Amino acid sequence: MGWNSWDCYGTTVTEAEVLANAEFLAEHLLPFGWDTVVIDIAWSDPTARAHGYNADAPLHLDDWGRLMPDPVRFPSAAGGAGFGPLTERIHAMGLRFGIHTMRGIPRRAVAKNLPILGTDATAADVADDTNVCEWNPDMLGLDHRHPAAQAYYDSTLALYARWGVDFIKADDMLWPFQSADIEAYAAAIRASGRDIELSLSPGRDLSLERLPALRENATMWRICDDLWDRWDDVEANFARFARWAPFAGEAGWPDGDMLPLGRIGIRAERGEPRDDLLTPDERIALLTLWVIARSPLMIGGDLPTSDPATVALFRNAEVLSVLRSTGSREVFREGPLVLWTADGADGDRFAAAFNLGEVPLDAVLDAGNIGFTASGAVVELWSGREVALEPVQVQSDAARGVAPGSAALRVPLAPHGAALLRQRL
Repeated sequence: MGWNSWDCYGTTVTEAEVLANAEFLAEHLLPFGWDTVVIDIAWSDPTARAHGYNADAPLHLDDWGRLMPDPVRFPSAAGGAGFGPLTERIHAMGLRFGIHTMRGIPRRAVAKNLPILGTDATAADVADDTNVCEWNPDMLGLDHRHPAAQAYYDSTLALYARWGVDFIKADDMLWPFQSADIEAYAAAIRASGRDIELSLSPGRDLSLERLPALRENATMWRICDDLWDRWDDVEANFARFARWAPFAGEAGWPDGDMLPLGRIGIRAERGEPRDDLLTPDERIALLTLWVIARSPLMIGGDLPTSDPATVALFRNAEVLSVLRSTGSREVFREGPLVLWTADGADGDRFAAAFNLGEVPLDAVLDAGNIGFTASGAVVELWSGREVALEPVQVQSDAARGVAPGSAALRVPLAPHGAALLRQRL
């Protein structure tokens, strides 16, 4: 749980903007579990801009071909200090610090034929120009048949560990699935001696057949491409989470991508500065799905300038308690109505009801269909309101579809809306 710079600042975030979001996170959201600050892609590029990447960008490198922060955007990195000073400031707030990295080795390091630390090899010796990223021009692939390829990753992770990095979002790993890079990167983290969480991206077309390899090497992995503030993007993840959520747990976490909520697009890869374009009901549905599926949660909006009503959604402790559940799964999908359930840590039961349709839905839920008993207090966690259980002894029009001996719950759902229910047993 934390904040990532991508949705609001794209490739262009500055040290001052990172610190402003970190301070906001520490003051307003840390008590609710939001504890990680992540700088996304292109932190070494002095020519970074909104709406895309720069070919032949003059990336800052050290003498060993490792990316270094641009000292103009990150003044504390001057003199070869890297992200060490910034990490210290963020750690002092009680937060963890993360960075984005790309698979492979910088083209600029290959062009200069820089040496690889701890070896007699150079960047050109290990570069693979047949396996390059399709959407970012900065890197060439690594030829893992050459032992110095592992040495290069080892050297970069040793540098990040020295900076105090806690979290790495490693990109261009999953589409197509880059087994050799994933294994080499995980090995480099282990060799670094620091406990660094590894997040793999992007997750387009990711198959469950990859689950053992993902669990062996990563903390979390994307199950979709970039998610933006469009209902179509959110709705597409219902089917993905239905497939992946049953496998979420301490062995690894399927990730539905960042939450494109709040003030986004400021200097981003997509769109102009805006408050996110989702409706209030769509924001609730997005967060409800991510929480009951137990996805990692990374806020994409600029926190200091985001609408307080949106920020308040991140401070609902009752909703966030669902992250500690187990057994989350989709149990029903017919027409516009989708139902999920999960088991609470203290014997509670959770259920989420979603309306994927375009018109309001007055849903009448059978308690048995969501694993609830016919008695016991039920609360809708976003509103805090109690939802009455209506025992059903015989079939009637008022409780059509509810089994005799069960109970009905009447849950009004706005278009693209959701309700998150808890029953204390």
